[in-house]
Amino acid sequence: MRVLVLKRRLGAKILRAVASVLRLNILRLLYDRGPLSYTEIMNYLKLSPSRDAGRFAYHLKTLLNMDLITSDPSSKKYRITELGRTLVEFTDDLENSAYREHMLVRTSRLAIERFDRNKIAESLVREASVPVDLAQRVAREAERRLMKLGTKYLTAPLIREFVNAILIERGLEEYRHKMTRLGFPVYDVTLLLKEMSNKFADVEKVQMAAGERVIEEYALLNALPRDVADAHISGEIHINNLGCWVLKPNAFMHDVRVFFQHGLIIRNNLSKMNSMHTPKSLRSAISLLNNTLQLTAAEVSSEQGLDFINVFLAPFIKNLSVEEIKEELSLFLASANLTVPTGVSLGLEIGVPFFLMESKAFGPKGKEVGVYGDFVDESLLLASIFLECLKENIKYKPIMNPSVIIKIRPESLRDDESERLLYLAHELAVHGLPYFANLTQEPREYASYAATGLRFAADWKEDWEIDTIRTGCMDQVTVNLPRAAYESEKEEERFFENLEDFAEKGLTALRIKHQTMKNRADEGLLPLLLQKEEGDYYFRIENSLSILSFAGLNEAVQFMTGEAIQESPDSLSFAEKIVSHLADQVGRYGKRIGIRLHLGLPSNFEAATRLAQLDIERYGLGTVLTQGERENPYYTSLNVVPHHVEMPLEDYLKIESQFHRLASGSHLAKISLDNLDVSPEELMSTTKEITDQYPIGLYTYDRTLTYCSNCRKTWHGEQLKCPICGSVNTLTQFKRETARYQAKKT
Repeated sequence: MRVLVLKRRLGAKILRAVASVLRLNILRLLYDRGPLSYTEIMNYLKLSPSRDAGRFAYHLKTLLNMDLITSDPSSKKYRITELGRTLVEFTDDLENSAYREHMLVRTSRLAIERFDRNKIAESLVREASVPVDLAQRVAREAERRLMKLGTKYLTAPLIREFVNAILIERGLEEYRHKMTRLGFPVYDVTLLLKEMSNKFADVEKVQMAAGERVIEEYALLNALPRDVADAHISGEIHINNLGCWVLKPNAFMHDVRVFFQHGLIIRNNLSKMNSMHTPKSLRSAISLLNNTLQLTAAEVSSEQGLDFINVFLAPFIKNLSVEEIKEELSLFLASANLTVPTGVSLGLEIGVPFFLMESKAFGPKGKEVGVYGDFVDESLLLASIFLECLKENIKYKPIMNPSVIIKIRPESLRDDESERLLYLAHELAVHGLPYFANLTQEPREYASYAATGLRFAADWKEDWEIDTIRTGCMDQVTVNLPRAAYESEKEEERFFENLEDFAEKGLTALRIKHQTMKNRADEGLLPLLLQKEEGDYYFRIENSLSILSFAGLNEAVQFMTGEAIQESPDSLSFAEKIVSHLADQVGRYGKRIGIRLHLGLPSNFEAATRLAQLDIERYGLGTVLTQGERENPYYTSLNVVPHHVEMPLEDYLKIESQFHRLASGSHLAKISLDNLDVSPEELMSTTKEITDQYPIGLYTYDRTLTYCSNCRKTWHGEQLKCPICGSVNTLTQFKRETARYQAKKT
């Protein structure tokens, strides 16, 4: 009985100890913040040392006497005891119990639940690995603040904002980083809808764009190191396809022989499904290719390549008339243009390459039908019909996708039939359509190109088949060269130090992308690309390419030397020094970590525009050198020399070829035909000059096109109104600001 009485008296004393608001606040402060000194407690409670010292000391002593807090003589700090901790939790529960019962939360699962602070603590532990005791303290503090709102209806995002605010106040930035909610405001969604409508996007593309914004935030917050993410946000680098960075590769080069031999196979974790059997005819082969492109588009963000397309299709056209073949190819081009959301590159051979002459040829029903050297005439016929189909379309609305790449080899220039095909290709070139791959010099004969400029050469495993097809490009990162120049204040040593720092961050991002794609493979997230045949994955991930690129080479050189690249030998020499320095750094990094890395010339107009705008915001228009109009500035992209510069073609080709050699991973020379009335013969002459004298890897003749949807006709140049019907609102312009034509309303 005596013990019971003593316990009750002790309990009464403890309750009296916290009857004072100040004493309870001291306990809560030590509970939330951990050990604090005498002065720190006074400062947190906003007490005056001169005015409040006496009463503060009295309250502190009371808490010490009741064993609610204890002092540490060595650190001169006070800490809460287990009894004090229990008391704080009891008083909080007592204060909040009545109101908590009526407080409802709309959760992220779109359900209504009663508020429970334990779920906050559980989320902190689960999502951010916060220690349990710290998670409980943060959860209690969040509960106290939410109670003060006086609202009975809460949302999960609102609760998370309070929790993150508490983490920031306590300097727990690492935990706050992991707890950040992904998404964007209502206003931003409205802007996104307007932006996508201006790009002629359909509903599905709008939904995809919204999803990509979320993945962008995830990649920056969770997949990339803080310094790399900050480099992208601030504009030191630009990470391409950030909305797909953790999901899928940027580009892929198919080997259609796999599908002709085995059919189209899709696997998942539960079953194996034959989507399409081996093709029996040209029609079924074309249908299989179209289905493959559509399905693979979900697993590739930007570009798919079908190289040697006319060679591999050649066994399927035996005994077919030209009209029958033409009908099938026309349907394929139209279908791919309408239904495949990625870019498609078709590599057309003028004949059969020597390294395919003795390769097994697969024809109807997946059977071997000899070697591809047996189908030279059929390959030439298919190439001719492909070009004829495109020529017919150019009279109306040109097909911009798929893009055709004419592959020029030494043997392509030797006979009349090859000359005829090249002439047909240059009839299209007058309208700016095909691309030309210059494969006339060793070891270029083994390279495969995509229309985006990507180059897959036999330079990794030194086997043309392993290095060029069934592989892809993981992605690209663009380095902001003008930023490195502005930060250097024209000191060359500082410029190259900045350059190395920016490039290192870009290379780190590419290394993480490569590892992330290997993780996706292990998770089975890319079922078509990672189907297995005869023990090997279809997608040779280990052979995939990653590209470090750069924007604003011309502007950086002009800022550092006072002259543009084409204006003096010194500025050109400095530009070569910059690119050589980057190429060496990329090569060393790739060897050190064992992945296929190359330097590439810029082909990302979005990066060139974004980086220029960020630099203008930071340094002002008076400092930043750009191309374009004041309202739409951008850095030089795609070509080394700005596209509007007037100079002899020979000088332009000489400069571009020097940088194609240094940037072996990606390059494309754009030869402008705007305001020029040229013939196929003149362009043929230029092509022969390029193949004879300049190591230009990939090039295209370019001109702006205007299409009228009312008349269904296309004209050269920028038309202000339709030459036939006089309409203004029915016009669409096609410009090649990047490697591909983009449609824009006039």
